[in-house]
Amino acid sequence: MSACSHRAAVRAGILITGTEVLTGIISDRNGPWLSERLVELGVDAAMIHIVGDRPDDLMAALRFMADSEMALIVTSGGLGPTADDLTVEIVAQFAGREMVLDAELEERIAEILRPLMSRWPGLDAEAIRSANRKQAVVPRGATVLDPVGTAPGLVVPPSDGACPIVVVLPGPPRELHEMWEKAVQTEPFRRAIAGAKVYRWGVVRLYGIPESEIANTLRAAADASVPLAPLEITTCLRRGEIEVATRYEAAAEPAYAAFLDFLAERHPDQLFSRDGSTVDEQMASLLAGSGWTVAVAESCTGGLMSGRLSELAGSSAYFLGGLVVYSNDAKISLAGVDPALIERFGAVSTEVAEALAVGAAMRLGADFGIGITGIAGPGGGTEEKPVGTVCFSVASRDGARLTRRLRLPGNRSDIRERSTTIAMHLLRRVLVGDVSAAPSSSVRDARTERA
Repeated sequence: MSACSHRAAVRAGILITGTEVLTGIISDRNGPWLSERLVELGVDAAMIHIVGDRPDDLMAALRFMADSEMALIVTSGGLGPTADDLTVEIVAQFAGREMVLDAELEERIAEILRPLMSRWPGLDAEAIRSANRKQAVVPRGATVLDPVGTAPGLVVPPSDGACPIVVVLPGPPRELHEMWEKAVQTEPFRRAIAGAKVYRWGVVRLYGIPESEIANTLRAAADASVPLAPLEITTCLRRGEIEVATRYEAAAEPAYAAFLDFLAERHPDQLFSRDGSTVDEQMASLLAGSGWTVAVAESCTGGLMSGRLSELAGSSAYFLGGLVVYSNDAKISLAGVDPALIERFGAVSTEVAEALAVGAAMRLGADFGIGITGIAGPGGGTEEKPVGTVCFSVASRDGARLTRRLRLPGNRSDIRERSTTIAMHLLRRVLVGDVSAAPSSSVRDARTERA
């Protein structure tokens, strides 16, 4: 096992166990979550491994992480009462520790099970107690983390006093999240991450440029002698927006400020968030602060726009409701679209998008309406209106209009999801007065673009 001495940074590995995760039956949510928590502590989350319920693979992954000089290994999963739940046993072997029965822990688990047993009186109580007794057998010298479900967690230092320390956590995210806070406070955990650097994080968001343009911007910043060396910059495409996340030490604050100024100067119209706030959060703040309300009439997004507007807590203060108007009859009867518009311009048109926006606002009594209509595919496209053609409009009851016709790339899911982002940004533009389209103004801006 590695002595983990003279490390330039405190490094940690994350080990997710479970054949159901490895084979994709269940998606791994714990690995990324744990990585974020480690980074918050100044720990370099160096790797995430996923292994099935096979002892040899689990042991090999633990040894690989130890050989890679991890100060800390965090495992998730394999703590249940069944025969394939092997994490604790393998970690004990890895750490060179004997497995022993913790009688007090066994009784705590039994107390947790008693209310469950009373609901199903026909169950074999002794068989269940025997199965869950397995969860009370732990490595000697480990710190036990009280169960959130029935499975305890553990912090297991190696018997030779070296490292890595192994933190053993359950698989269900709710249990893991609560138990993580307990693990962080234990003495072995604090000892393992001693010397971790304190980092600062800066997150900015841009909209309306491709991710490749950020690479050009970074090259231009370097050419302009912006001090990028002390900054760890990563970019990510999220919901059609570019997120630029930067990690740096406190001493590099001036370098980060210079980088942020360069971004703002180079992309003044695309940089919409300097503090990491999402467009959803900005929209919610603008609506809540003004007292304005919004409603939706959507076709190709099939309710996704309404779902997104209602995602944040407190949305009932500004989101009045949504109309899913997939068919032409629904557009006419529910949103009040003039049948002549559909006949003349087609259901996928800026004219119908505007009618949907106006109809949503009028029918639901909102200050603003959002209209979306398009062709998400994979079929239904034409030469004039290919798959990915989506029309948007934001309208106020007092006559303002901000309308777009776009050609969106991707599959059906991509087009539908990205459409909600575009609608959010159009709404934000109206709310901040970027198009002089607050209530009582009148602006119509219809364009055909490729996004």
